Amino acid sequence: EVQLVESGGGVVQAGRSLRLSCAASGFTSNEYTIGWFRQAPGKEREAVACVSGIDGSTKYADSAKGRFTISTNNAKNTVYLQIHSLNVEDTAIYYCAADEFGSMLLYHELFHSWGQGTQVTVSS
Repeated sequence: EVQLVESGGGVVQAGRSLRLSCAASGFTSNEYTIGWFRQAPGKEREAVACVSGIDGSTKYADSAKGRFTISTNNAKNTVYLQIHSLNVEDTAIYYCAADEFGSMLLYHELFHSWGQGTQVTVSS
């Protein structure tokens, strides 16, 4: 069973950076995609970025290009999301999720395993 545990959220001042972590376990092969999504209060869940378990390739939502960086530490089975120049619009619950078919498509319907989320609150 795939398990994902996010950490690293908190209250951060606007303009600062933050790194979120997603500890992943339970994969039976490397043919998966791990993605980061976020959901702000009153808004729909939004894709941020994803990374391939096969070759480490990455993909970003258009809205995430430039300030978000997804990366992996395979030795620690951890996927990171670095957010630069935080602003109040980044306030949301951030989730990592796994697509066990490795589609590299940022549609949340394709991701069937989800973590519990980590809250990021940006103060002005």
